[in-house]
Amino acid sequence: MAYPSVRDWLFSAKTFAAAMIALYIGLALELPRPYWAMATVYIVSNPFVGATRSKALYRALGTALGAAGAVLIVPPFVESPFLFSTIVGLWTGTMLYVSLNDRTARSYVCLLAGYTLPLIALPAVTNPTTVFDLAITRTEEILLGIVVASIVGSVVFPSRLAPTLIERTDAWFRDAAFYASETLSGHIAGATISASRQRLAATVNGLEFLLSQLTYDHTRPDIVRRARALQGRMQIFLPLISSMADPLIELVRQRGAHTPELETLLADVAKWIKAPALEAKHADEPDHEAEALRARVDAMRPSAQALASWDGALLSNALWRLRQVIDIWQDCRSLRALIANESGVWQPRYRHWRLGGTERFFDRGMMLFSTLTVVFAIVFACWLWISSGWHDGAAAVTLVAVSCSFFAALDEPAPLVFKFFLSTTASVVFAGLYLFVVLPHVHDFAMLVLMFAGPFILIGTLLPRPQFNMVTMLVAVNTATFISIQSAYEADFFVFLNSNLAGVAGLLFAYVWTRATRPFGAELAVRRLLRSGWEDVARSASTQPLDDQRNHASRMLDRVTQLLPRLGASDDHRHPSIESFRDLRIALNALDLRRSRRRLSGDVPDAIDRVLAGVTDHYTRCAAANARQPVPPALLATIDDALRRVAGRNLPGAAPADGAATPTVPATHRRLRDTLHALVGLRLSLYPAAAAQAPQAPDGARA
Repeated sequence: MAYPSVRDWLFSAKTFAAAMIALYIGLALELPRPYWAMATVYIVSNPFVGATRSKALYRALGTALGAAGAVLIVPPFVESPFLFSTIVGLWTGTMLYVSLNDRTARSYVCLLAGYTLPLIALPAVTNPTTVFDLAITRTEEILLGIVVASIVGSVVFPSRLAPTLIERTDAWFRDAAFYASETLSGHIAGATISASRQRLAATVNGLEFLLSQLTYDHTRPDIVRRARALQGRMQIFLPLISSMADPLIELVRQRGAHTPELETLLADVAKWIKAPALEAKHADEPDHEAEALRARVDAMRPSAQALASWDGALLSNALWRLRQVIDIWQDCRSLRALIANESGVWQPRYRHWRLGGTERFFDRGMMLFSTLTVVFAIVFACWLWISSGWHDGAAAVTLVAVSCSFFAALDEPAPLVFKFFLSTTASVVFAGLYLFVVLPHVHDFAMLVLMFAGPFILIGTLLPRPQFNMVTMLVAVNTATFISIQSAYEADFFVFLNSNLAGVAGLLFAYVWTRATRPFGAELAVRRLLRSGWEDVARSASTQPLDDQRNHASRMLDRVTQLLPRLGASDDHRHPSIESFRDLRIALNALDLRRSRRRLSGDVPDAIDRVLAGVTDHYTRCAAANARQPVPPALLATIDDALRRVAGRNLPGAAPADGAATPTVPATHRRLRDTLHALVGLRLSLYPAAAAQAPQAPDGARA
């Protein structure tokens, strides 16, 4: 493990200073629990100003909402313990479900509101008349910690999020450049290539939460828009590369090797992609190298007559995808430089109907199950508490609610709940040492600060590190809470042990509960994601109307980026991490066919309809069986028939079918090419093993 950096020490010292200020003000104002203000500082503090402000705002809103809920439900229901327990569980579960539907920083509002209610309501059941005062004082204490943390974070050595965004995107650029250059070089398998694909998906997933905090970082709206445009292009980059790889591989199978001209072009594109990042000062300058590469791609495109051959169709498809890769990579380079420079004008090169979708995929069935396990955990813990008659058992139930809510979104929450348990146990030990060994010798606030400084500053250096953030934050927060600092020293060992052991017992129960109710791990999530993906592929190819194809494509793409990090890296072409990309390509090609068929005439639309019906039937069978099924050979014949009709119809140099005149409208030629590309993509994705068996050329066309 690397030693803490100077930045880590500065952040830790700043956070500790803010915590001590909040504690001092709380003591001066004679708040009942000033230690909550101190603990709140450690909860909301972040090395970056935007993250601290967003979490502070959402914590304030969540606390107020949870406190209001406690005031509303305690008086009328406290006399019915089991009904009251059910209402507490349902409140927490409902708020948790709403928070799971939002992957931005805003989700913290409902998550916090969910477990704030039991934190306030359960300790008040023995004296319901105090619930209003308890809600008000807790809100005041937390708001005090929030205000102090926000002011100190904004004034003392403030750090902005924008540089971190650049660091994250630079890591993505390194992986993307490696992945693209290897694909262009013909290397599509290998542990490093598969691992880079996993990292690319994980990086894109992590950006959404970061971007939601940019607006709190004094970042201009145009920079935020560019950051979101960059994320959208980063997300679509992987499917584009994989779509380009298919025809390139088949060309090698057909010819034995690429032509020297194509080989040189691919090498030059790979060299351009691996070039250093664009400097900020050149962000809005034209990229002459990219323009030259595009011109070479256009010059190599086969003629309309050559499209009638399988070799020509493959080459056209490969060059079409290669041009899209050049466009999207230039956009990513320009956007990254513009975000770093915070000025300049951006003209997008890659324009496609798939861009701009905002819909994300949520497995609501799994979310509901996760939520219900939390609800029943709270209700069952309340029943144990009521049955035992343990006066301090409320602390156990509250920590059950907190820990189960914290990790409900994970595929396997039990290991992290156990870490929560270990961290809390350590906090009880540290708090006991402070309370009974150190604090009896403290006579003023200055000495208290000195006694806290060493351990808290040392622990704080680990807070900025993601792998240690949760554990160190829990130790700091729980230690501050368990010490329960007041204006005058008062400690009773048995009271301390009884109240804090309740929390430890609650966390142990939470661990056993999650281990028993959610033992599935990522396997269940993977199976559900795959089945949902098959259903969406069937929907993409069906005649069922889609409200918004852009959002439909965005949801499918988001599902794949959720699926990849859950799967181990593999080179097996039948591995779900590989086949899920094929499914996505099939769905996107089907959507392209649906869009183009409306503008075509003759018997081509009917041939396309037969292809789409076959794709729909195949993926409907996969979803019904909850397992991937063999692709029927009849579908290959249907696709080949559509390819022959498109390649031999209305193309210059090809014999017109049914006596139709050869059109000369460029738009018609473009639509026919797009339709041909989509059909070629479908054939390559559905039948990778049979792709080398070229379909027969239409009558009168060159083979």
